[in-house]
Amino acid sequence: MVKQFLMNLLLSFIWVALTGVLYYTNFLFGFAIGFFLMWLMNRNESDQRYFTRVPKIIGFFLYFLYEMIKANIQVAYDVVTPKFFMKPGIVKYPMNAKSEIEINLLSTVISLTPGTLILDVSEDRKVLYIHVMYLKDKEQFIQQIKDGFERRLLEILR
Repeated sequence: MVKQFLMNLLLSFIWVALTGVLYYTNFLFGFAIGFFLMWLMNRNESDQRYFTRVPKIIGFFLYFLYEMIKANIQVAYDVVTPKFFMKPGIVKYPMNAKSEIEINLLSTVISLTPGTLILDVSEDRKVLYIHVMYLKDKEQFIQQIKDGFERRLLEILR
């Protein structure tokens, strides 16, 4: 998979060199063209992990960006208006993540979104304790994290 990623980067650099336009959009376009060409050449290969993970990584990045912007707007609106809309709470979140890297990445992504902060991980590494600034419904928040960040992250890592 690393070999395919490096080949895709090489094709992107070749595209940038051939076009002579050194912009990040041109590089991303070259990456997409290289990805498509590599997919065409490797359709019959048995190892297709690279071609399934790259779209999932891009989807995860876009979802994270959406959630971050949404949380920033919510926090900024609360700061600007005279009335506070905060309903803070602590949620005990049962994780499906098992390994150290999965737990670490999940807790980092949750903490990076404004309004949430990881307080602790349980001793058996099955529960995260999360401080939430805008907690309306605990079950809805748990389901949102499970269906959003955790599911997408575990699809990439596993």
